[in-house]
Amino acid sequence: MLVLLSGVSGAGKDTIKKELIKRVENIESLPSYTDREIRPGEVAGEVYHFVSTKEFESMIQNGELYEYDVHHEHYYGTSKTLMRQKIESGKIIVKDMDVNGTENLKKILANDVKIVTIFLRVPKEELQRRLQNRIDKPSLKEIQLRLNRFDYEESKIGLYDYVLKNDDLEKTLQIIMTIIKGEYDLLQKQK
Repeated sequence: MLVLLSGVSGAGKDTIKKELIKRVENIESLPSYTDREIRPGEVAGEVYHFVSTKEFESMIQNGELYEYDVHHEHYYGTSKTLMRQKIESGKIIVKDMDVNGTENLKKILANDVKIVTIFLRVPKEELQRRLQNRIDKPSLKEIQLRLNRFDYEESKIGLYDYVLKNDDLEKTLQIIMTIIKGEYDLLQKQK
């Protein structure tokens, strides 16, 4: 089963994903590939595999990605090989994705794996506060880029199975764990 978490930058996708992995035994992350620089505190291969722009473009040309997009002036994409390995492991895969990636993966993988989509909402004012208080301290230009994308991301919530307001981390985590358990149990009954 593949769980796709989306929401604007700063909505809490990465925090929720990390907590799910800590708390639920059968959940693993699927790192994306990106050509952006590694940030302080990030571990290569945990959330992202960091490659050069040239390497990323080679992956595109060689058909190694299910989907990719340019987001905040950097490439992000999903490796076919990594995805297949994770699906075959039988684990529940949690991946944070932008709305375009979610739309693409739903089309491409719909017949191959059960996909559950969750969109995390956060008010624009709260988002701005979160972005300004991030540990990696984005520049004003980066913050503006992310805020400019807010309306576009919000316009795509119709793609999602579940839409949650993320204003209380613990409450949001409990709801998501309930969703995942319910969807997983339903999938097991259908087998």
